[in-house]
Amino acid sequence: MRIGGFQKLTLLDYPGCMACIVFTMGCNFCCPFCHNAGLLGGQAQEAGRKEEAAAEEEIFAYLKKRQGLLDGLVLTGGEPLLWKDTADFLRKVRALGYSIKLDTNGSFPGRLKGLLDEGLVDYVAMDIKHSREKYPAAAGCGCEGILPAVEESLGILRGSGIPFELRTTLVKGIHREEDMEALAAWIAGNQPYYLQNYVDSGNVLQPEGLSSFSPEELSRMLQIVRRHCPAAEIRG
Repeated sequence: MRIGGFQKLTLLDYPGCMACIVFTMGCNFCCPFCHNAGLLGGQAQEAGRKEEAAAEEEIFAYLKKRQGLLDGLVLTGGEPLLWKDTADFLRKVRALGYSIKLDTNGSFPGRLKGLLDEGLVDYVAMDIKHSREKYPAAAGCGCEGILPAVEESLGILRGSGIPFELRTTLVKGIHREEDMEALAAWIAGNQPYYLQNYVDSGNVLQPEGLSSFSPEELSRMLQIVRRHCPAAEIRG
């Protein structure tokens, strides 16, 4: 598993937990609005063994030091399930007694199920990029034929019994108010579902032509979504 970054503390990214964040390199999508663009090329690069070992050593030294003070770890990316050895990393985290949250795009249902079956994940946040018909516009390259995998992952989460959330980053230039009915009808259910407004982080993959929605526009989109996802909220 290629490590692309480490944030020692977050009070926002893991509901109810004081956590750290580990960022993995590489993603099989290339969403134009991705705010972690510097992590995306990781799957095509060879990492030096010494660098990878040093990154893991730093993380686990910190986790051991913070036992009893820190609640959990968030594994995000990139796409963490891109890597076959993600489970090995999470086993080491679990052995130290930490709760684990996974962020995923839902395109690796087999690996997701494996982690859940082994009890290595306590909370999952899965991205829903767009409606079924317009998924490629939001997920970019790498998403061809991916919808069955996303739907399978959603089914796995719903049957898992663990807490999870769905989330969509709304981007003017990619999403429209009239898209929200089809999107919400596709994922209809009582799970927590968060609408997040696009923000240009300064490291966006393809920011040209993209912008945020106004609070009024977001409010209208939320009302549409709540017809099918009554627990939907605006985050941020």
